[in-house]
Amino acid sequence: MFKSTDNYIATKELQIAVNAAIHLQKPLLIKGEPGTGKTLLAHEIAKSLNKEIITWHVKSTTTAQQGLYEYDAVSRLRDSQLGNAEVEDISNYIKKGKIWEAFETDESKILLIDEIDKADIEFPNDLLLELDKMEFYVYELQKTIKAKHRPIIIITSNNEKELPDAFLRRCLFHYIRFPEKEVMQQIVDVHYPNIEAEMVQSALKVFYEVREVRGLKKRPSTSELIDWIKLLLLEKIQTDTLENMNLKEELPPHLHSLIKNEQDLDLLYDILKGRRHY
Repeated sequence: MFKSTDNYIATKELQIAVNAAIHLQKPLLIKGEPGTGKTLLAHEIAKSLNKEIITWHVKSTTTAQQGLYEYDAVSRLRDSQLGNAEVEDISNYIKKGKIWEAFETDESKILLIDEIDKADIEFPNDLLLELDKMEFYVYELQKTIKAKHRPIIIITSNNEKELPDAFLRRCLFHYIRFPEKEVMQQIVDVHYPNIEAEMVQSALKVFYEVREVRGLKKRPSTSELIDWIKLLLLEKIQTDTLENMNLKEELPPHLHSLIKNEQDLDLLYDILKGRRHY
């Protein structure tokens, strides 16, 4: 059973979703804004359950076939021209994908399909049968690859594209909401166990104030908060400095670790100069 770990604070709802997916043997689709710990969740599930993890990072050019296997016909043709003996065995030119790896393991593992929404819109549909039946056919070898043990499948999405309904029906779903201050304080405590409580509260006050500025193109995330606090501690920024901070009068120190584009930076400077309200 999955629970929060020493390195990951999981809400009760998230724990229920993970354990339901394991019990029902269905893929768990995790959505949430970037930086909310979707990818990290899969690794912490693996640690919590003492299982190995196989990670498939999806890119815009990734195809579903690559997750199954790829046949290197070009190398086989070249080797045949060179008289290489390996050419007689076509399996020498079959490259196993991450799904194949997960299917052939001797015990159930975690299969992370990371950022599925980066691929083409048909990508999820192309995996429906394989993830549902836990098998696929290799035409070059004329054999079916079946999963020895059903992997625990975690799929992440940043909501860049809408996923097909047929795919969604086969998954359980959980949206990781951005943590409230109380949960965020627990997350900070995990990373900086010796930090003063007053420092955390003051830093969170400024952090959430920045997040709540209307019109931000990219609001700072959990990972950026952790980096920002590290810099505050390095520079020995005083708690009072943060506690009394007002965005209308001054901008936070090390703003570059919170804000990641020039439009948002200009917005904060406009607020500072009184040209815009928030």
